[in-house]
Amino acid sequence: MGIRQYKPTSAGRRAGSVSDFAECTSPKVNAPEKSLLVPRKKKGGRNHHGIVTTRFRGGGHKQMLRLVDFKRKKDGIEATVVSIEYDPCRSARIALVQYTDGEKRYILAPDGLKAGDKVASGEDCEPRLGMCMPLSKIPLGMAVHCVELTPGRGGQICRSAGCSATLGARDKGLALLTMPSGEVRKVSTKCRATIGSVSNPDHMNISMGKAGRMRWKGRKPHNRGTSQNPVDHPMGGGEGRTAGGRDPCSKTGVLAKGGKTRKKRKPGNKSIVRRRPAGPFQTGVS
Repeated sequence: MGIRQYKPTSAGRRAGSVSDFAECTSPKVNAPEKSLLVPRKKKGGRNHHGIVTTRFRGGGHKQMLRLVDFKRKKDGIEATVVSIEYDPCRSARIALVQYTDGEKRYILAPDGLKAGDKVASGEDCEPRLGMCMPLSKIPLGMAVHCVELTPGRGGQICRSAGCSATLGARDKGLALLTMPSGEVRKVSTKCRATIGSVSNPDHMNISMGKAGRMRWKGRKPHNRGTSQNPVDHPMGGGEGRTAGGRDPCSKTGVLAKGGKTRKKRKPGNKSIVRRRPAGPFQTGVS
């Protein structure tokens, strides 16, 4: 896998780059498993009342949602990787696996998994790439992804391209996981995780090159608050370019820099052993 540059035939081509899709089994053939596809309805950032709750969303190319198996509950049955495919709805690649009983499912593809490999799930599996096992059975020090926070609920964390958590220790039914952000969190050893890191680690190095590619992804231009009118944003108004006249904030007045956004009474706070390192705005570094 890698990044491919185009010939600089235009300004957008000169600055833009794309994935070479080298890890995909058939990179030039878009033929997903039809039985695992459902239409993805566009919402444009609006809730069921029609109110915009997420700004600057809308448009974008039509997509079909791939039904990915995040629970991996089919224990004791070996599956063969049929193909590694591109998923337009996520940054990682997905793998189409076929079990010995004939059933096909999509799973998140770990980095290094290829067509023809064997994967399985359960407590008695061999701890190798692509195996889904409880944290109590995974050797310490291994990289894992698609980790459950509640047993049986399905993988919730470390699902984007290139992500992985490190299994540090186990004690009294709890496992310590070091997250990609540096946070150390306690998770029940009954929770399942998949061995390996998520595929497509070069996703973060891709340059869009032009604004049109973001529109294809359903992202509209993000307007600065200072460029808007006073009725539209707290930092709007004024003659010419202004500094905003107050601390940076959101459209609803929530401070954007330096303030903590995590709820103090959030139930998951007791599971955090060490917080992630503070960003530049929290430490006062400009």
